[in-house]
Amino acid sequence: MRPWDHPGSPSERPGVDYVERAKKLAPQIESWADQGEQERRLPEPMVAALFDAGLFRLLLPRTLNGAEVDPVTFVHVVEEIAKADGSAAWCLGQAAGCSMVSAYLKPDVAAEIFADPRALLAWGPGPDARAVAVEGGYRVTGTWSFASGCRHATWLGGYCSVYEPDGRPRRRPDGAPVGRTMLFPVESARLIDIWSVGGLRATGSDAFAVSDLFVPSERSAARDDPAERLHPGPLYCFPIGCLYASGFAAVALGIARSMLDALVDLAKDKTPRGSKRVLRDNAVIQSQVAQAEAQLRSARLFLVSSLEEIWRAVEPTGLLTLEQRVLIRLASTYAIHQAKEVADVAHHVAGATAIFTASPFDRRFRDIHAVTQQVQGRQAHFETVGQFLLGLEPDTTWL
Repeated sequence: MRPWDHPGSPSERPGVDYVERAKKLAPQIESWADQGEQERRLPEPMVAALFDAGLFRLLLPRTLNGAEVDPVTFVHVVEEIAKADGSAAWCLGQAAGCSMVSAYLKPDVAAEIFADPRALLAWGPGPDARAVAVEGGYRVTGTWSFASGCRHATWLGGYCSVYEPDGRPRRRPDGAPVGRTMLFPVESARLIDIWSVGGLRATGSDAFAVSDLFVPSERSAARDDPAERLHPGPLYCFPIGCLYASGFAAVALGIARSMLDALVDLAKDKTPRGSKRVLRDNAVIQSQVAQAEAQLRSARLFLVSSLEEIWRAVEPTGLLTLEQRVLIRLASTYAIHQAKEVADVAHHVAGATAIFTASPFDRRFRDIHAVTQQVQGRQAHFETVGQFLLGLEPDTTWL
């Protein structure tokens, strides 16, 4: 029996439509968005509702009472929540990606972290973090930032460079440095309030730090290393970065869709100063709305159809090729930037209406521009894809 093949474990979630759950929950999510802006983290009632709907466990294995949905369903769910609130959708995408580390842990360790129905893992980058190998584990010291959702997390993860007891960096046979993600309860760390930002304010993406913390070996993982993956499900052959890219693209698409829909509603009634006609009677605006609709639908279709095609190929084989990873990177980056352009059009055409915080434009405008600043929105990803398409070795670690 393989480690994850527990007798009696559910193999499916019959009758559970997570997209429909997200749609039903969206009005409540939107009603809490202003509170999240003020508190700079997701409000507790919103967090509870997302947990109750099972949306924080979208990519968690079913053996851990997770949803283990396919990437297409994941994107649809995140997009629906993003239409209501970009920060909530961002936290869902982040938590989902973090939970995929469970596939690299022994089942009993994964259960220790995720068995609680309100369990949630958060992490962020920490370039200078160190893990010194000792008997039975590591002594970990570091500070990690951009830890979206850490304010409602139960566990934290910190990627560290691994060092030998004598201070030498541990290296692989090919000379590459060894790094591992260390997992520890949130109570073991000091949370640091740094998240004073304009966009995605409610994500609570603060920093956390530990000093000389002992982490047992079994609570560490070389995520995305096929040699350490224990869960056989096809979802877990996707690198975590592929799901981050897809999920954050869905955040951008959902935000842009809400802004474009809000513009259409506004255009029916608003008469700009100095004009005798409502916005929708303006030929220039008619053209802009049409082009924005085509732009958004095209970018969304590229992302969704690519993921559908890749999932059909991966599901029976459990293998994801470099070409497929490149396609996910291209479709995700393209979706983020096309969505941003649509949002910019909607914001501009709405005129002065868009600058008021009570409008359906202001928060979303700030949020989508925060999305483009994150690593998944880098325009340099197009260079990476171009290198691959031209037969060159991609100069990046983001595939």
